Amino acid sequence: MSRERQPPRSTAWQAAGKWYDRAVGEAGHYHHQRVVLPGVLRLLRLGPGSSLLDLACGQGVLARAIPPDVEYCGVDLAPALVESAKRQDRNPRHRYLVGDATKPLPLEESRFSHAAVVLALQNMDPGSAAVANAARHLRPGGRLAIVLNHPCFRIPRQSSWEIDPRNKLQFRRVNRYLAPLKIPIRTNPSAGERSPVTLTFHHPLSDYSRWLAEARMSIELIEEWASDKTSEGKAARMENLSRSEFPLFLTILAVK
Repeated sequence: MSRERQPPRSTAWQAAGKWYDRAVGEAGHYHHQRVVLPGVLRLLRLGPGSSLLDLACGQGVLARAIPPDVEYCGVDLAPALVESAKRQDRNPRHRYLVGDATKPLPLEESRFSHAAVVLALQNMDPGSAAVANAARHLRPGGRLAIVLNHPCFRIPRQSSWEIDPRNKLQFRRVNRYLAPLKIPIRTNPSAGERSPVTLTFHHPLSDYSRWLAEARMSIELIEEWASDKTSEGKAARMENLSRSEFPLFLTILAVK
């Protein structure tokens, strides 16, 4: 690497950093620990000699889950999150830089064996540029894991749970899907008007496929991950069935 930092830019995630850091914690929130991190590590298959580029790394939750001998570089636009990642990570093989994953990065091209964008690509615009960056910095044969809030079933403000009382079913209502959307989100709803606002960019699956093709990457596998939580009470059967049928996350594994 020629340098470790880019000039900091204003970012909504800088304002939301303290809340996000507390919400994720050292080991990740519930679904990080139970679903997302185990799934990412299984798909990436990191081993001796592996090196990982983590785009939009946040406060470094993935870095703390990987094998300690893996070389790691985390990139995030929010200085507060990068500083939190550094405080929590004492591994000398890990380094972090403040940078925009959609812009050129001060990193050697074709350096990494693996890359990941975990629950972050939907906060980037244009997302295609982040995919191109990941491909640019991967070696030939390198693997990229992209984890998304499921773009078919979890569209902020355009999808919701509803009940069919006649058939005693809980179903997923989707109002819009194919059109790309720019959606403001209160990151901490309990804070009301004081909550920082970030942006989510919805895209249909075909956009992600096209971005990878344009970056000369091939999709090896798509997995859909459901929550493993269970409900109790009179609505438990209905809620558990819908939870198992409508996945929370969609993960794309691509190869350069």
